[in-house]
Formats: sequence, structure tokens, C-alpha cells
Amino acid sequence: MKIQRIILITAFLFGTIIYQAAAQKEIQKRLQTKLIMAKDGDVIEIEEGTFQFSASLSLDNKKNITIKGKGMDKTILSFKGQTEGAEGLKITNAQNITIQDLTVQDTKGDCIKSQMVDGMIYRNVKVEWTGKPNKKNGGYGLYPVQCTNVMIDACTAIGASDAGIYVGQSKGIVVKNSIAYHNVAGIEIENSIDADVFDNEAYQNTGGLLVFDLPDLIQKKGGNVRVFKNKIHDNNLPNFAPKGNIVAKVPDGTGILILATNQVEIFENEIINNKSIGTGIISYFMTENPVKDESYYPYPTGISIHDNTYQREIGRATSKGRMGQMFRFKLKFGKDVPHILYDGITDPKTMDGNGNVKPEYRICIKNNKNESFANLDAANDFKSISKKIAPYQCESTSQK
Repeated sequence: MKIQRIILITAFLFGTIIYQAAAQKEIQKRLQTKLIMAKDGDVIEIEEGTFQFSASLSLDNKKNITIKGKGMDKTILSFKGQTEGAEGLKITNAQNITIQDLTVQDTKGDCIKSQMVDGMIYRNVKVEWTGKPNKKNGGYGLYPVQCTNVMIDACTAIGASDAGIYVGQSKGIVVKNSIAYHNVAGIEIENSIDADVFDNEAYQNTGGLLVFDLPDLIQKKGGNVRVFKNKIHDNNLPNFAPKGNIVAKVPDGTGILILATNQVEIFENEIINNKSIGTGIISYFMTENPVKDESYYPYPTGISIHDNTYQREIGRATSKGRMGQMFRFKLKFGKDVPHILYDGITDPKTMDGNGNVKPEYRICIKNNKNESFANLDAANDFKSISKKIAPYQCESTSQK
């Protein structure tokens, strides 16, 4: 009788698992069919619950579509154990798409990717990899690329092995009221034009907020980026990006890092307890990667950093990675690391006849609370590091 009972229980459990798998597969099929058959103006609603998906969902060549759950943490699309595709949801070649009130978890690659979309809104969306930060996690949480008119509002990103909230090669961007933690990069704006990033919180990432221009991309030059009224604190998480990724070079303890981009204004932020770099301004040469893209511009220009609040506990910067080695053997700041670091590498073409940087290309630093600064003189192997901020106390033409 005992053996028969065990057999019956096992059969029941096995049957339940098969039934649940079939039910989840049917749910995925129905949702994908709705995405395929959607007509202009449709609202695709997803009920409350946790739904397991084994393959990517896709929406292509649609207009004026809303994908709506019952609330963040109420409608959960889980891709744990995903076997087909990389993204959780991929949206391509579309106009006026809104995703709201849902969570996407544990995708093999990026959680939600939108490409070539004009009018992309993410509102009250969570993207996350559950468990501890891991290099096997997908690269990007929210990932609009080559898009125009992007809005990311009241979203949360957790656990990305590259960037939790990323906007790349796009134009007309607003990122606001959002939270990013336990990512390599909390928020990243890359090779993008006309971006406002404000009222966000980035904490416990490797780097809180990155504004990058990189080579070998379709949209070559970003700029006109404003980062303001954000809380960027305690971004001291060890870097867990896979080797070879550019963000694998970001030192743990980075608040804001500006890399080789132009016309960037950083103001009215709280930049607190980031142990290595409060705000860094660097050229692409600091990555030590070769530049093969002849149309790429590797220098940061027109940078304005003003009216921010800096605070940092006394202690040493990271000793990990290439930047950690620089802190240890070249920079030698000890426990008194300046909040604002500039590599000091300047494009000779931006200089006037007197050897001064022309106004539109200047690095300007002004009116920051607890302000401290160092020009690293990286072009000369850090031989003449200077903490004199006076040459950089100017009004940048990048300020709107």
C-alpha cells in the first residue's frame, strides 16, 4: 500500500507539472498572437500573476500600441530557464509604443529591447535578474537603441551585467523618477543626443550614471545631455561585467563618469559615498583600447559641473582593475581622493592661438558643495597632477 501511495503521489505531481507547463505555453502563445495581430490603437492587457515564458516575445511594425499589466510586481513575466531567443520582449520598427505596469525577470539576454522606435515609453516597469549580481545575467534591463522620443518614467532596474537603464544611439530622451541598483552601470546614456536625466536614484551599482560616446557605432556623436537632481550614492559594488565589455573597465566606487562625449551639464545632484570617483571626465584614451574608427571623436568637450553636493567617507579608492592600479601606483591620493577627476587630455584642435581652450570646448566646474578636483595629467603619465581648480571655474556654453 505504501509503494502504491508513493506511485500515485508521484504520478499526480508529474501530471501537475505537465499541466502547468502546457498552461504556461498556451499563455505565451496567446500573448504572442495578440502582439502579432495587434491593430493601431490596441491596448494589450496582461492579467495579474507570474507567468513563465521559454521564448522571446516580439512586436514588430506596429503603431500606437500599449502593453499593460496590472502593476509592477503584480504582473510578472519570468524568463527563467529561457530556451529560445535572448530578449524577454523585443520591439522593432514601430511608432508610439507604451509598456507599463509590469515586471520582466531573468531573461537570457536583455529584458526589454526596443529598436528603431519613434515614441517609446516605459512607465512603471521593473526589469530584474533575481539572485545575486552575476556576469551571466543579461546585459541590459531597459534597452532602447536607435530610437527617437524615448521616455523612461518611474522604472526600476536590478542586476544587469552591463546597464540597468540604457539608452543608446537615440534622440530626444527623458529618464526620470527611476531607480537602478545592483547593476554594473545603473543608468547609461550612450552616443545619444538631447537627453534629460533627472529625479532618479542610482545606488549600489559599480557606476551610478554613465554618459559615454563610443566608437564603431552607427550614431557617432552624442551630446546635449543634462543630468540633474539625481541621488547618486554608494555605488561601490564590485564590477561583475563579462571581460571585454567597455563597462568592465568602470572602477567600483564611481558616481558619474563622462567618457568622450560633448555638451554635458551635471548639476544639482547629490553625489555621495562613491569611494573612487564622484564625477570623472575622461577621454577614450583612458580605456587603453585602440581607436580604429576614423570618424570617432575621443575627447570630452563642453562639460559643465555645477551646484552639485559631494560627500565621501574618508577612505581609499578601489584597488581593483586597471583604474585601481592607477590609484595605487600613479595617483597616490591615499584616503583623500578628490571628488572630481579630469584626465587632462585635450584635443590640440580646440585650442586658440594663446594655447587656451576655446570657450565652447572648456571643462567648467563651479559652485559645488565640498568641491575638490584633480587634473590627472594622464597624457604625461600622471607626472604633474594638479589640484588647482581655478583654471576650470568658468561658465560653460553647454548650459541651456
